[in-house]
Amino acid sequence: MSQRPVLVTGATGYIGGRLVPRLLRAGKRVRVIGRSREKLAARAWTQTEAVELVVCDALNREALRAAVRGCGAVYYLIHSMDPAHVDFVDADRLAARNMIYATATEKVERIIYLGGLGTADEGWSRHLRSRAEVEKILRTGPAALTALRAGIVLGSGSASFEMLRYLVERLPVMLTSRRIFTRTQPIAIRNVLHYLVRVLEEPATHGRSFDIGGPEVVTYRRLIDIYADVARLRRRWVIPLRAMTPEIAAQIIQWVTPIPPTLAKPLSQGLGNEVVVRDGGAIRQIIPQRLFSCREAIELALARVEEHAIETSWMDAGGQRPPEWTRRHDAPYAGGDIRETCHRVLLRGTPEQVWEPIQRLGGEEGWYYADWLWKTRGLMDQLVGGYGVRRGRRHPTEIRPGDALDWWRVVDAEPGRRLLLLAEMKLPGEAILEFRLRRVPASGADTAPGPGRNAEPHEMVTELVQIARFLPRGLSGLAYWYSVYPFHAMIFSGMLREIARRAGAAIVSGPEAITEPSRLLR
Repeated sequence: MSQRPVLVTGATGYIGGRLVPRLLRAGKRVRVIGRSREKLAARAWTQTEAVELVVCDALNREALRAAVRGCGAVYYLIHSMDPAHVDFVDADRLAARNMIYATATEKVERIIYLGGLGTADEGWSRHLRSRAEVEKILRTGPAALTALRAGIVLGSGSASFEMLRYLVERLPVMLTSRRIFTRTQPIAIRNVLHYLVRVLEEPATHGRSFDIGGPEVVTYRRLIDIYADVARLRRRWVIPLRAMTPEIAAQIIQWVTPIPPTLAKPLSQGLGNEVVVRDGGAIRQIIPQRLFSCREAIELALARVEEHAIETSWMDAGGQRPPEWTRRHDAPYAGGDIRETCHRVLLRGTPEQVWEPIQRLGGEEGWYYADWLWKTRGLMDQLVGGYGVRRGRRHPTEIRPGDALDWWRVVDAEPGRRLLLLAEMKLPGEAILEFRLRRVPASGADTAPGPGRNAEPHEMVTELVQIARFLPRGLSGLAYWYSVYPFHAMIFSGMLREIARRAGAAIVSGPEAITEPSRLLR
């Protein structure tokens, strides 16, 4: 195999985020691409000279060509099934054609693709047909393609596992379609990653496609029983109904699990397609390994969930690209269209001390004040097909750029300095929520004295500023902003007080509304 770098696409996604460190342990030099440098740089494995970061969108043909230049092999882990794409099939098709152009032009030797188990028959779901179409496109180029086809991947944080986990834990009685008796052959994430790493050095895999699956063929009904048993839950009652359509099933998934409609619908449509290994497990003759049973895979995944040790999550992939106005650090950068509210509090404590409760926001901790209002807003978002608050967060305390946080996406997270969240809820506009921390002298606070001022003039205190900004879209956007504006003073002041309490930092001044936040953010 060439000593040139290995390119990993989808490096911030569920599979890619786990593959990169394993390639590094195998002694490979790795180039990773993504649409956000901050999101890439937040991964621990980027802190090594063996990793090169490249900002690139696979839908940009020339940018992809530049990213591929100099690489000997490409891991193609791109999948466009997220809310950012109106039609994931068209987006997947374009990205695959761009990759063929890039690899052919730059003379890449290998492409390794992880696709879907099954065929492209007319009765198959759009999701599975799209996976097969991408494989067909990638095979048209001069680079030798190795395609691995997997069905359900069982691992902590995978979309399939999370859907199974939430449905079984939250529904003691399930109304399902008769598709629940469809056969499937799940595979543990550890086995998938082992295959992906090993095929890179196995000449016998060049130019070939392989079905990969675990040692068992089971029905979805059986998977429910296995999960309930491993999780020590009572046996679930499953009632199959002829009238249960994939659309209705997707609605149930949306309400019970964190999986959004854009992902729930394709997944539920695919439940009727039997996905089992059809080539006799040919890959096992070339790359032997111990395959984990469904029970073992679920046990390992649940252990990671309970230990809060989820390496990557389905929520890591995709996400909206932050608009330019969210990236700048100055307040008056976008003219008069942006609406904002700003509140500040001065605290006797260090920025690092105050950061602790800020980094735990959302998920099971909630939003610290008037949590019922946040949940009500989340329910409203869920009613119109949004995430609501059920998505939670990847880790209870660790927070990094690219993380999902209830209905927010983390754009920036600088411990002790800044947390910037971009709203992914259904809105007539774009919204951000920002927290800023800095050390300031109590005597030099750039605002009028507020209630409770009790600091000595020379004392250094921590200034915590909370800013909500909204870029409205049309009249509906303006109506939305002014409908929620009256609640901001109560909610944000309450949040700041609760952050101070949880940080153990006495309030020196505030919380108070700031009418000219640009003075604070110079």
